[in-house]
Amino acid sequence: MNSKVVISGVSLILVVGVAIGVVVVVNKKDSDPQIAAQQKRMKVMCEGTEDPQLCHETLSTVKGNTSDPKVYIAAGVEATMKSVIQALNMSDKLKVEHGDKDPGIKMALDDCKDLIQYALDSIESSVNLVNSQNIQAMYDQSPDFRNWLSAIISYQESCTDGLNNETNGEKEIKEKLNTGSLDEMGKLTGIVLDIVTNLSTVLESFDLKLNLNPSSRRLLQVDSEGLPTWFSGADRKLLAQVQKGAAAAPNAVVAKDGSGKFKSIKEAIDAYPANLQGRYVIYVKTGVYDESILIPKKSANILIYGDGPGKTVVTGRKNFVDGVKTMQTATFANTAPGFIAKSMTFENTAGAAKHQAVAFRNQGDMSAIFDCAFHGYQDTLYVHANRQFYRNCEISGTIDFIFGASATVIQNSKIIGRLPMANQFNTVTADGTKLKNMATGIVLQNCEIVPEQALFPSRLKTKSYLGRPWKQFARTIVMESTIGDFITAEGWNVWDGNLYLDTLYYAEYANTGAGSNIQGRVKWKGYRGNINKNEATQFTPGQFLRGGTDDWLKASGVPYAVGFMKA
Repeated sequence: MNSKVVISGVSLILVVGVAIGVVVVVNKKDSDPQIAAQQKRMKVMCEGTEDPQLCHETLSTVKGNTSDPKVYIAAGVEATMKSVIQALNMSDKLKVEHGDKDPGIKMALDDCKDLIQYALDSIESSVNLVNSQNIQAMYDQSPDFRNWLSAIISYQESCTDGLNNETNGEKEIKEKLNTGSLDEMGKLTGIVLDIVTNLSTVLESFDLKLNLNPSSRRLLQVDSEGLPTWFSGADRKLLAQVQKGAAAAPNAVVAKDGSGKFKSIKEAIDAYPANLQGRYVIYVKTGVYDESILIPKKSANILIYGDGPGKTVVTGRKNFVDGVKTMQTATFANTAPGFIAKSMTFENTAGAAKHQAVAFRNQGDMSAIFDCAFHGYQDTLYVHANRQFYRNCEISGTIDFIFGASATVIQNSKIIGRLPMANQFNTVTADGTKLKNMATGIVLQNCEIVPEQALFPSRLKTKSYLGRPWKQFARTIVMESTIGDFITAEGWNVWDGNLYLDTLYYAEYANTGAGSNIQGRVKWKGYRGNINKNEATQFTPGQFLRGGTDDWLKASGVPYAVGFMKA
């Protein structure tokens, strides 16, 4: 996310238009050796994709015969870029045509435009990687590549999910947006994602002398203090001071009593300086801050900290029942990379009767949150997109209260099921992994999963589950955690009948507690039961949150377990 964008947003349309407009017209016979060689290369690139025909058509834009696999990948990325731009233009067109008809439609189209702009940022990062690196470096950075492509799918799905199929006006707009460009954007992104996921197999067929040993790629590592080995000295010192309560003067101090420079968190965020180098540190003193906060994507590397959960509280009550789209119900939303939050509470007090009501929404890549609390009911913590890490946190809710389509690890945290309404149930997670090769999923590691005091008396009668599949390839792993007896024996719940039960990936590993017995668990094809240690390794932070750059968690300072936490 911090890579330099070498093509401006305006010029992208022209550059991509030229790139995609190049079509090879071949008049030679099919027996031509060069044509046969090119067809063979494209077949290798495409045979592992979900739509080989569309893949072949896309890669056929490559001019001439080349043995460089990067050229074919570039063609796929450029085609995806074009589709994202078309989707952005379509969202603008539909907003002009329908934005004044209904507040809900306007809100949904505003969200779509923002989401597709985020998708454009992600594909720009992909373009820069392909254009600036050789094939070995690009392979080594493939975890970042997959993350950016996965985020595009997350944004696409969020756009369509925000348009209600049961409302005639919104349903019509949704159909136009999908037909006009959004559907193609998802398909092309999926093709490139499939190619990048299978890149080692693809490259082997090109007979290149490359190091394709997966273990050679950079993994997250920690030192004796539990900090990432690439964590800068300045950031180490800063976080150590914060943790001891003796931090050097922050950039901004927020205090309701007027003892700081700002009285609101929004004012402090709005004061983010242009051309910032390093971190922008915001200290929020004890108090309850009734605000709707959005950290814009340009405000990278913010560290915000308070006096502790329950002392520094950001609160709100926006909700779906009152006419607010789910994305915009968030009390606090972060869209910038490198975000860190510490020692604060984020809550949405709308209550169970108001349905979707987000306390905290996060789509910032390489973000880290620790010693924080997230309280709500339905949809408390929206782990929207990109790589996220949570440690020593407290997360409470009822329905789908940890949900999204990101690569998220929640470690050493307390997960609390709350008392729902009489006709409701509890589901801890709802993962939104849409495509099988997305680098996304929710991992709960070394957590304590318990009922709140109000739920305790009826905990064995109220149905509570570890999760349900929001999208087709929902991926959730509960490992090395203590699971309370309030989790029903089936363990996992359906979304809608038999939907996604064969394609999801749900697994458990080395859990304890009365709720960890899998004897009564669901019998779905996608439920893996208790997986072995070798399979569980891929979901430890060092593997699951892997990145090919030095940027991931670059300033978190979180005491961090890279692998398993129990023998």
